[in-house]
Amino acid sequence: MSISIGPTLEAEGIREKQIVNLPRLLYICFLAILNALLVGVIAKIMVELISLVTGIAFFGTIKGGDVSPVGNHLGIWVIFVPVIGGILVGFMARYGSKAIRGHGIPEAMEQVLTNDSKIKPIVTLLKPLSAAISIGTGGPFGAEGPIIAAGGAFGSLIGQILKITAYERKILLTAGATAGMAAIFGSPVAAIALAIELLLFEFSPRSIIPVALACITGAAMHILFFGYLPMFTMPFVPAPGILQLVVYVFIGALVGVFSVGVTKLVYAIEDGFEKLPINWMWWPAIGAIVVGVVGYFAPATMGVGYSNISGVLSGSLTIEVLLTLCVLKFISWSISLGSGTSGGTLAPLFTIGGALGALISIGINILFPQLGLSASIAGLIGMAAMFSGASRAFLTAVIFSLETTQQPHLLLPLLGGCTAAYCISFVMMRGTIMTEKIARRGINTPDSYLPDVLNSFSVKDVLNEEVSVLSVNDTVAQARDFINEPGAKNFHVAFAVVDEKDDDKLAGVITTQDILDTTHKGEEKLSALVKGRTITVQEDDNLHKAIDKMIAHNTDLLPVVSKEDHNHLVGVLTYREILKAYELKRKQEEDRDVAISMRKKGIRILVKGRRMLKR
Repeated sequence: MSISIGPTLEAEGIREKQIVNLPRLLYICFLAILNALLVGVIAKIMVELISLVTGIAFFGTIKGGDVSPVGNHLGIWVIFVPVIGGILVGFMARYGSKAIRGHGIPEAMEQVLTNDSKIKPIVTLLKPLSAAISIGTGGPFGAEGPIIAAGGAFGSLIGQILKITAYERKILLTAGATAGMAAIFGSPVAAIALAIELLLFEFSPRSIIPVALACITGAAMHILFFGYLPMFTMPFVPAPGILQLVVYVFIGALVGVFSVGVTKLVYAIEDGFEKLPINWMWWPAIGAIVVGVVGYFAPATMGVGYSNISGVLSGSLTIEVLLTLCVLKFISWSISLGSGTSGGTLAPLFTIGGALGALISIGINILFPQLGLSASIAGLIGMAAMFSGASRAFLTAVIFSLETTQQPHLLLPLLGGCTAAYCISFVMMRGTIMTEKIARRGINTPDSYLPDVLNSFSVKDVLNEEVSVLSVNDTVAQARDFINEPGAKNFHVAFAVVDEKDDDKLAGVITTQDILDTTHKGEEKLSALVKGRTITVQEDDNLHKAIDKMIAHNTDLLPVVSKEDHNHLVGVLTYREILKAYELKRKQEEDRDVAISMRKKGIRILVKGRRMLKR
């Protein structure tokens, strides 16, 4: 019998489980890159499909390219175009897949959290197609949400066809989704941040490396299909001064308040649709009526509207246009989204927030002209703060704004504005625009991304000072008496057994079931019952490694041995001690104490000073 697991495993040709399996990681990276290449092609096809549908619906032409429904060429008939699109989307959702409804990210989050990242393959086809019809017929959405959903569905599909784990499938789903975002906007770093904040709910090499490679590939596809220029053009503006910076942070806070209102109104509208006495299949058509009516008076509110964001960031739009994009765009988008049609939220939130930020800066300049605020900077702050507050994806909002405008000198006001919006949202709102929908279905999403508690503590951190062990020289009867001793609480699942001459030398492990087995005679020595391989853990190992061994070998007790001497018993580890780690973590976060007493410190210094004076 080998007391240490190492020699035994080597003798049997068994290797201990590696924390990161490098060949497997490279395999997942390859799949993620391949997925990203295909998603990039899908993104290009979808953009062209939106333009094609827009051309047919509003201009009567099959010409593709950059087509936007700017200007009302159809008169009163413009109201019916979105309704037709809504009817088609409703039919596709009813008879194809209900999963195509919504803006993509919450649906992907739900599959990650509840369904082992399994998305129906049909979503890969129907989501971009339904979104192209919805947006192409005037829906006030961005193309990024459906692409994120389609990319995630494609990654999930690959993960379902191949023999991989649920964790690896989650990585592929996330890689496909974020590659879609990078392919649309050319923002790989923001896409990685989105993966961490909204899909992966973790930060580890085995997940970040494949996702990062997928996002880089998606960004390369953006360059290939859409060029090198930033997604949103913005004139050069100088970095703000200290006073201006404070005001921009204040603007971010105001936009954060509005982001809470926007989120709550969107779900209030969705609740209103739930009360309608008609089948949900017809809801997108009803929401599209509002889209058409608003579009009749303000055609700029219809369609993807990326050019509107560039217009806001240019600082050249009039107050009337900004009000249109802020108010009418919100009405059109929120009602359409609440109806359950297919479309994205990022572009509308950026448009509404950017217009709001620019309007606030114009108002402040009227009251305090000496400040000289830039409507372009305020628009960028409003754009990022709206997304930061509504989704609480703080890093994504900041990085995305920098990548899509290529204005790195505006990092400080962006950080300040997004932080203010995030704090306001955290105080005023429990869920977010991304999590509220699935939270209503009883699905909880992580609200923080902390290090693994089991990796944060070593085995010796949770060991008890006293532990009950048995000796190889004890009889079965003595062991039974020890277990059944009244009030002693000596009943355990298993016991460590030590050598007769040395209480610190491990001889093996025996289960209580074996001790109480009636086939064993009372006078029989425990040494006869201790047999087989003993699985141990070293006192410096972390708890994650310990629990992996417990699960792998189906044992409830692990003898803990010294790092220097694998025969020297230090203690025993059970699930009770592992749970103790969570109690220690809670105490670290909640218990308050004074590490340095200023009163005592002052007295010590004073005494030392007196001694020095006496010298």
